[in-house]
Amino acid sequence: MCRDYLRPALLILASIAVGVVGWSGHVLLLPVALGFPLLWSFSRSRSVAALVSAGYFLAASRGLPQGVATFYSSDIWPGLLLWLCASLGFVAVHLVLWTNKESVRPFRYFLAAVIMTIPPFGITGWAHPITAAGVLFPGWGWWGLGFMTAGLAGLVTRIWPAVAIALIGLWLWTAASWTEPHLPNGWRGVDLKLGASLGRDVDLHRQRDLVATVRNAASDGARFVVLPETALGFWTPTVARLWTGASGDTDATVIAGATMVDATGYDNVLVAIDRNGGSSILYRERMPVPGSMWQPWRSWFGESGGARADFFTNPVVSIGGRRAAPLICYEQLIVWPILQSMLHDPDFVVAVGNGWWTEGTSIVAIQRAAATAWAKLFAKPLVIAFNT
Repeated sequence: MCRDYLRPALLILASIAVGVVGWSGHVLLLPVALGFPLLWSFSRSRSVAALVSAGYFLAASRGLPQGVATFYSSDIWPGLLLWLCASLGFVAVHLVLWTNKESVRPFRYFLAAVIMTIPPFGITGWAHPITAAGVLFPGWGWWGLGFMTAGLAGLVTRIWPAVAIALIGLWLWTAASWTEPHLPNGWRGVDLKLGASLGRDVDLHRQRDLVATVRNAASDGARFVVLPETALGFWTPTVARLWTGASGDTDATVIAGATMVDATGYDNVLVAIDRNGGSSILYRERMPVPGSMWQPWRSWFGESGGARADFFTNPVVSIGGRRAAPLICYEQLIVWPILQSMLHDPDFVVAVGNGWWTEGTSIVAIQRAAATAWAKLFAKPLVIAFNT
């Protein structure tokens, strides 16, 4: 009787450890997440597979309750509710597709991995083990993604020890020679530490401080300066005139986050302000944060508000004669936005975020690690700009 309970308990504890370590925010630890499919396949019943899936997902996204509480200035309960609700999709997919038939188990896990990559389940497809492809197969591009997928399927077969040894060998090899993605020539990402005031404090003094920050970066030779998500606050004609007027005093083109509001809702965007005094909307976020930003249920009740999700539009943007793959905040935690962008073979990746609300959690570190892994997989330069 004790043995019947010991094995499931050990599997669940191991899945929690895999989620915590794999998604600790250190890019070279991402391959630890490959332990999840192994533990899922070791489950001897559907209920144990569900608990293993829940343990992994909840551990990997453990910063969400505290982050939500900080964002809404509330107690922990709304964050806990969102945390549990977000896990339902991941658990349901792996619950339904679990099987004790070894012959079909690789196909079932492959199907689960694909489902958690693309909408609708991919909308909350955090902590996807395939993100580790950038650590194990840096520079291999789509071939690396294919080998990573085959490796994940191989971990749920009888030959899993051989597959695990091969993947561990690759992990050690790449870790020994690891280098961070380099910046594109002439580009500079500016990290800020302005907390919750960024994007909310939009007075003239704040805007002038940001202009001065851009000028300092440009004085070091940067021709393109990237500011974090929502750095400019609401993008209005007044703010546009201020920045286009200031751009005449510098040789740098500014790429900055902003918010565009209308009667039906708002867009989370990146704007480009060039050295010739022009400005334009460069990118509209494809997948805002579900719940706190993207609230599609409002339209069901005839209400307006919430951020718009542009899903599969503008996967790459042109700037300075080159093509960039933009990722705003939440898009760095899920898989399909970066893969959609890479289908268009961009020249580099631009990742921005405003993570003031994640203080005390590893969320921003995880976003950085994921963006770094994807840039390494496809051998693309990476520009990162975060506010904390």
